[in-house]
Amino acid sequence: MTAVTEKPIPVERARPVPGRRRRRNPWTTALLYALLAVVVLIPLFPLYWLVISAFKTPAEFAQIPPTWFPASPTIDPTVTALTEVPFLQSMMNSIIIAGGCTISVLVTSIFAGYVFAKHHFRGRDLLFWSVVATMFLPPIVTLVPLYYLVSSMGLSDTYLGVMLPWLANAFGIFLMRQFIMDIPDELIEAARLDGAGEFRIVWQFVVPLLKPAIVTLAVFMFVYSWNNFLWPLSILRSDALYPVVLTLNRLMSYTMSFEYQNVVLAGALIASLPTLIVFIVTQRVFVQGIAASGIKG
Repeated sequence: MTAVTEKPIPVERARPVPGRRRRRNPWTTALLYALLAVVVLIPLFPLYWLVISAFKTPAEFAQIPPTWFPASPTIDPTVTALTEVPFLQSMMNSIIIAGGCTISVLVTSIFAGYVFAKHHFRGRDLLFWSVVATMFLPPIVTLVPLYYLVSSMGLSDTYLGVMLPWLANAFGIFLMRQFIMDIPDELIEAARLDGAGEFRIVWQFVVPLLKPAIVTLAVFMFVYSWNNFLWPLSILRSDALYPVVLTLNRLMSYTMSFEYQNVVLAGALIASLPTLIVFIVTQRVFVQGIAASGIKG
């Protein structure tokens, strides 16, 4: 008789239940949240210190060890900063300069990016990469040539003279070109077949698809123009045209004594408010634009 060998019955492995996740160690979770809190608090701490210092009295500001919250908050430093120098006029000057540069950069970047992305002509790539190459020039290198150029045009000590070198931006052209390249050519060709001109195509078909890129570029350009210090200092002579960064520099004369350092910080807080408001209002779309540009590489 031949022995009959029984085959082992295969045992099915337990399959993980869909939707059930592996429980994380609570200590690991706590450590992760603590690390994230430290990463968030480090960049926020200077802003926090700026805010509380702007509401401290001179005696409390000079106190050692420093206090972490104003014992008796006061708006006297803010009032002093607004009255000692023409702060409100300087804020308006900065809004005009930064707003004008931002709008001009958006317009020139969208149209130039559209041409580089969707039009084919001889020397296109060479011209595009020549524009991109200007991004690597240090601003200090172009300061003197720009000064002589603007001065020879008779635009010294004017709003236009401050804005002229920044009415177009190589980074903006590069950013818009990368986004517009992803727009299907069939959409543009269909618009042309319907009789739409190039300006109408850009305004009605291209611009609505560039919202994250437009917001991202607008935030970058507004903040850069608002904080630009060296060029306005070189080209402006009249205090009435000074942007807020130059007026804030005039408050630095008060830093010789603790009695007025809170005034300087109050002025710095006021000068920072417009850029903070712009970021808070646009932060959701801004983050989308940054994420999209990062994915594009």
